[in-house]
Amino acid sequence: MPEAFIVDAVRTPRGVGKPGKGALAHLHPQQLAATVLKALKDRNKLDTATVDDIIWSTSTQEGKQGGDLGRMSALAAGYDIAASGTTLDRFCGGGITSVNLAAASVMSGMEDCVIAGGTEMMSYQQSLAAERIRAGTPPRMMGAGNAVLDAVHPQSHQGVCGDAIAAREGISREACDALALVSQQRAKRAIDEGRFTRSVVPVYNADGSVALDREEFPRPETTAEGLAALKPSFEQLADADLGEGTTFKKQIQRRYPDLDWKGTHHAGNSSGVVDGAAAVLITSKAYAQKHGLKPRARIVAYANQGDDPTLMLNAPVPAAKKVLAKAGLRKEDIDVWEINEAFAVVAEKFIRDLGLDRKKVNINGGAIALGHPIGATGSILIGTALDELERSGGRYGLVTMCAAGGMAPAIVIERIQA
Repeated sequence: MPEAFIVDAVRTPRGVGKPGKGALAHLHPQQLAATVLKALKDRNKLDTATVDDIIWSTSTQEGKQGGDLGRMSALAAGYDIAASGTTLDRFCGGGITSVNLAAASVMSGMEDCVIAGGTEMMSYQQSLAAERIRAGTPPRMMGAGNAVLDAVHPQSHQGVCGDAIAAREGISREACDALALVSQQRAKRAIDEGRFTRSVVPVYNADGSVALDREEFPRPETTAEGLAALKPSFEQLADADLGEGTTFKKQIQRRYPDLDWKGTHHAGNSSGVVDGAAAVLITSKAYAQKHGLKPRARIVAYANQGDDPTLMLNAPVPAAKKVLAKAGLRKEDIDVWEINEAFAVVAEKFIRDLGLDRKKVNINGGAIALGHPIGATGSILIGTALDELERSGGRYGLVTMCAAGGMAPAIVIERIQA
């Protein structure tokens, strides 16, 4: 079977995802995606007429984020019209899935050069949510639940699920805050030492001025005392009336009647709301040789895993076990682990369940410190893992993340040693 190689990976800095406040919030999502696509083209002197496909991830495909961002952003980036494009949605996991599908296309022998990636402007999501509220749309219709599905698998809100999992697993607020503090500290170190420099490309305004060329979200001044003082974010939401006599908490308790909990997560130990985009160039060995490209990593294995949609966030552990088995590797073989910090409990449970060395997990901080642009995050993390493998001299990296609906994609990459 042909192998798939990562030639390059780029991303934008992540901007605060609030309308009118973040440095990227005034831009069109196509412009963010075009930024990383153009960077791949320019950095690798890529003949875009030879790009077989562009597989893109965007979770909220409405309005400005609708209309197949993969294709339209490639055109905006000046790609040849022969470079096709498509856009997918696996909620938070889409940025890994786009890479996995690109790898599958190359490994099947049907395509030789595919670009994968994703874009999410959380600032735009907030604008859409505000419009729905003004229109009187109830929360259930904003993605909170589905009446037909709820009859089989009761759904809830991800933050409420995070709190419920913490209670069910005996993971304390203090443990979640400790993980959040480490995330901020590691992100600060990574930024100060320039560990993201290879992957991050600046975003420009239409007039050529710089919109953002650095991470905007991290809060390096964070302290344990400050985190402890924050009020839980999801307690009131858990008990909010969704109509028809139900609440998010009641949805979970239909499946887990003995489970009760109080708030564990808050703004300081949950993923940051940000705007961002990322892209990964994937080719066959023959394509790379023909075009004078030097692969940086080999895609060893990928996997998809479903789990309980009611608690929603627990699939990363079985996904990691599944992809390790496919790769023929043990956990001890992995030098760099990237588990998306959607909520602190997700990463904390992942570390505990797999018995991992914390020094190898989210080495340069995670989404708590840096932010989580939903459809782009998986592609960002793959690039982050690759950069760290090259910096540290490690061989294997494993990336996974939870996704709504109780899912988790995963991937193992191997650094190409010089």
